[in-house]
Amino acid sequence: MTSEQYQQKLVVDKGGIRIDVWLGDNIDSISRSRLQKLISEGQVIVNQQVCESKKTILKTGDEVIVRIPPPVSSHLIPEAIPLDILYEDEYLLIINKPANFVVHPAPGHSQGTLVNALLSHCPDLKGIGGVERPGIVHRLDKDTTGAMVVAKTEPVLHHLQGQIKAKTAKREYLGVVYGSPSVSSGIVDLPIGRHPCDRKKMSILSEDKGGKPAVTHWLLKERIGNYSLIHYELETGRTHQIRVHSSHIGHPIIGDPLYSHGKSVGVNLTGQALHAFRLTLTHPITNNTLEAIAPLPQEFEKLLRILRLKIHG
Repeated sequence: MTSEQYQQKLVVDKGGIRIDVWLGDNIDSISRSRLQKLISEGQVIVNQQVCESKKTILKTGDEVIVRIPPPVSSHLIPEAIPLDILYEDEYLLIINKPANFVVHPAPGHSQGTLVNALLSHCPDLKGIGGVERPGIVHRLDKDTTGAMVVAKTEPVLHHLQGQIKAKTAKREYLGVVYGSPSVSSGIVDLPIGRHPCDRKKMSILSEDKGGKPAVTHWLLKERIGNYSLIHYELETGRTHQIRVHSSHIGHPIIGDPLYSHGKSVGVNLTGQALHAFRLTLTHPITNNTLEAIAPLPQEFEKLLRILRLKIHG
């Protein structure tokens, strides 16, 4: 690779550090795992010699060249699926995801996913991990609707994931639940892991048994008879986190096929009544605050309208 566009030259200012660690600290645009792969592929040169091990210890003054090949084509098929875009520029986009829309291709869902749609919408992707694909910063369950941010470049992906990890990005949800909480707000701080018996489900699981820390803040927005509209804010982003935590405190999400067994409410819902209505983050390039608000889906609004009619007539 001779193009300067895909080559980066650095000089070691302080030796005694493994090359993969040093590169990870000095090249923000590439993940540690990606750098390790580039080393194994012979794409990292130290003092004009190919580096053969990620464990190589650097010396002060060493010259390091990292060659970054152009991204290879994804094996996934781009599909012209309409997207509800809340914000877009050359670095990222925020979409309003509908229900019944899988994010990532997987066995049984190789087509018709959000990633397939994004490959069609963004034909000039720079590449994530050496592959022409969009960077999914955080996921929403298949039948959870609302705002999702997607990175178009690897540096932007890492920056946004860092905001999620540092809890500087704000993810807010609205959910309609069974029952009426006795208090107006609370925090659920309980680890979540794969259910020991049902592999489709998650459950409250101690960390010594494989659970991962999970924290959900909730606020009662409206009591609607024996139902409630709840505002949720995530500190962590575990699979099914809001659904598991809400069910655990005795207020499962209406329409949730895994964690709710409440009676029918007279509305045919595509999935659970859970919507990511607001996403607030810092733009990785401009440093401006971005706030995207996703309007409530028609099904969600219809559910609220019917429940209120039952109470107020």
